[in-house]
Amino acid sequence: MAAFLGASDIASNSAIQLTIQANRRDLGGFEVARLLPQPQRRTVGPFIFLDHMGPAEFPPGAGIDVRPHPHIGLATVTYLFAGEIEHRDSLGVVQTIQPGDVNWMTAGRGIVHSERTPRRARAKASRLHGMQSWVALPRDHEEVVPSFYHHPASVLPKLTRGDVTITLIAGAAFDAESPVNTYSPLFYCDAQLPQGSELPLEIDHEERAVYVASGGVRLDGEALRPGTLAILADRSSPTLRAHADSHVMLLGGAALDGERHIWWNFVSSSKSRIERAKQQWRNDQFDRVPGDSEFIPLPE
Repeated sequence: MAAFLGASDIASNSAIQLTIQANRRDLGGFEVARLLPQPQRRTVGPFIFLDHMGPAEFPPGAGIDVRPHPHIGLATVTYLFAGEIEHRDSLGVVQTIQPGDVNWMTAGRGIVHSERTPRRARAKASRLHGMQSWVALPRDHEEVVPSFYHHPASVLPKLTRGDVTITLIAGAAFDAESPVNTYSPLFYCDAQLPQGSELPLEIDHEERAVYVASGGVRLDGEALRPGTLAILADRSSPTLRAHADSHVMLLGGAALDGERHIWWNFVSSSKSRIERAKQQWRNDQFDRVPGDSEFIPLPE
């Protein structure tokens, strides 16, 4: 179970509202650490799902094979540290993502996609490591026309704060804005902190979190070990201090405009809409991924 520090466990003047330490799960030779949703905290801003994938090492001929499956009411965000994934979807898009790129897929009223290790990468031993997240869409955009956009690493803002290097994956932070189009105010950053460096978290968003992917940091004196998601207290302006070379993800944004229900790969403000999506998948009423006859059955 995730570790949770309640209000009684953290001093009232702490910059941390709570921490979550995710357990790693084996998905058949490939591990992920699920950070959101959790019983203690389901969302941070519009981020409703957050997985740390890998790192995974594959021998020649092996890789990931996530068969076609549906989504509604959300945007999926894939960001890799190492390796590559081939994305295919029901819009006919075929796109390989490399480290530092962003794949942003808006499901809206419904989309189907698959994610696999490309054939050329299977010719030799390979590695896969990165982040997979879902961003819940605002109520008035839950049924938008589905879309997919690929953003190469070269177009993302690269910022420096002292010795710290920051890639602004999406949204606005640190006086910069990413070209990735979003439907709600948010921020998503990849920060590299050399040992001994500091990063003031002066980020003007309603809800904010820090995830330590590797290394070790202190947040206003409180130690955060790798695998920890720390939710920041309201209106706090803490400083991250790295006591080892560290890799940290920063994320959050405006609070969601109401409750969201999540079942399997479906997210919606309406339970009945999720039931309809279930029936659509059972009845083969979603568009198919061209050239891929496989699919993941609806969980029963």
